[in-house]
Amino acid sequence: MRILMIRHGDPDYVRDTLTEKGHREASLLAETAQELNLGDCYQSPLGRAQATAAYCLEKLGKKAETLEWLREFPVKVDINDSKELQMAYTDTRKEGGRFGMRIAWDMLPSYWTERTAYLDQEAWRMSEVARCSDLNPLYDSVAAGLDGLLERYGYVREGNHYRVERESTETITFFCHFGITCVLLSHLWKVSPFLLWQTLALAPTSVTEVVTEERQQGIAIFRALRMGDISHLYAGKEAPSFSARFCETYGNEGQRH
Repeated sequence: MRILMIRHGDPDYVRDTLTEKGHREASLLAETAQELNLGDCYQSPLGRAQATAAYCLEKLGKKAETLEWLREFPVKVDINDSKELQMAYTDTRKEGGRFGMRIAWDMLPSYWTERTAYLDQEAWRMSEVARCSDLNPLYDSVAAGLDGLLERYGYVREGNHYRVERESTETITFFCHFGITCVLLSHLWKVSPFLLWQTLALAPTSVTEVVTEERQQGIAIFRALRMGDISHLYAGKEAPSFSARFCETYGNEGQRH
């Protein structure tokens, strides 16, 4: 069993579509679609992911099923009643005297690196972010969606691995987003999503590939063969987008802080 997770192209978040650069990236991705062997395709309901998928689908004459749980992970954190989180999201704007909502993974390194709960296999569920958001039920909903889909291909979640009811060499492809990709990997590997949110930067149109390993009959785990592959961009001489990254050095004012 093989899963490809493809992030959308360079985004225009305001219009929920792709920038001109994003369209170039998606076009270059489509040039490799045949070699990628996409198999059954699934896409996020959001416009930027569907616009990216459209290039590959047209190239191959395929269609994709839209899955609601593949949308960018929608958890929002309310920091208004948490002094601790107000230090973690110090750049939060106020409107009408109240702080705006924040995404779960956009916290400062000085905060999460000093609180080991965020990197723990289970303790992240009791973290301050979890307390001040709907993180846990949303995560569980995505996990249920993924497990329900994998069960259709013969892989049934059983503890921290999958029971193989029917061996499969099929491929499924998700056209989705950075945040939700980290959630999917977190569930497959039974690790904290914060660990992946904080340590990975998956560039637009990057390809992440995981496959089953079945060393014991009837028991499968998933292992990564590649993470954030953008070789199609290099082949097309298209510089990778900086989206999903922050400044490499603090003194570089031209990069996002």
